[in-house]
Amino acid sequence: MEYLTLPQTDLKVSKIALGCMRIADKSIEEVEELIKTALESGINFFDHADIYGGGKSEELFGEALKRHPEYRKQMIIQTKCGIIPGKRYDFSKEHILKCVNESLERLHTDYVDILLLHRPDALCDPQEVAETFNELYEAGKVHYFGVSNHTPLQIELLKKYLKYPIIINQLQLSIVHSVMIDSGLNMNMKEAFAQDKDGGVLDYCRLNDITIQPWSSIQASWAEGTFIDHPNYQKLNDVMQQLAHKYQVTKPAIAIAWLLRHPAHMQPIVGTTSSQHLKETIKACDFTLTRQEWYDLYLANEKPLP
Repeated sequence: MEYLTLPQTDLKVSKIALGCMRIADKSIEEVEELIKTALESGINFFDHADIYGGGKSEELFGEALKRHPEYRKQMIIQTKCGIIPGKRYDFSKEHILKCVNESLERLHTDYVDILLLHRPDALCDPQEVAETFNELYEAGKVHYFGVSNHTPLQIELLKKYLKYPIIINQLQLSIVHSVMIDSGLNMNMKEAFAQDKDGGVLDYCRLNDITIQPWSSIQASWAEGTFIDHPNYQKLNDVMQQLAHKYQVTKPAIAIAWLLRHPAHMQPIVGTTSSQHLKETIKACDFTLTRQEWYDLYLANEKPLP
């Protein structure tokens, strides 16, 4: 496993993070095995959210930590808050504090290394968020802060009042869902791919030392699920298979390697619950796609170059 130091922090993190959204329906023994595999493979970064499994994901992870308290010092734990499923988003001080306290209780830890605001709240008061972050930091409950799914201007508005830097922006990104890359490649063209739908978030994050964490790295869409071996993405899978054969890895490893090849030093979130799949996927760190291979994968998804 390779590591990077997150800009604006002293955190040395694995280049690939384990996403814990889907562990809610696993047994505690399965979760223990997954965590053990991750740590033994060099993964030290674990991504959570209060809503994953209705809190069950954090609860199971916390039970594993309770059984193995020695694991905590090896881990960087990140969680997210702000979504009330099906109802609203809520960045109020009362809600954030409540969520953090409940996450800490479920995770059986005194602090989380990083807290992200999950999706933008239209009623967000940045001064109230700043006050909340100050309280959490001073209480030792959160060490660093970030966001998920935020535009550059939404981050700038928060930064106007925050005492602490925004270090993470977790964003959907994959070979198939590459909106933030498409618009840059097709700048000033008439085609739909030229539409700037994210405010230039990729370049903004690079300019401001904000690490992008790609999520849904092998997902085509909510309706289609993964693009791996999906009939709608046959050409892409053919190219992935050729590269998988060349590098002696699986297709998911190629999908992650495509993200790691970008010079933005992103940290992909891998959401598998299989120890074997995890070990196979993190082989993405063992090789580097050539520039042409990166473009071959991009173009295999029927995307234009002007």
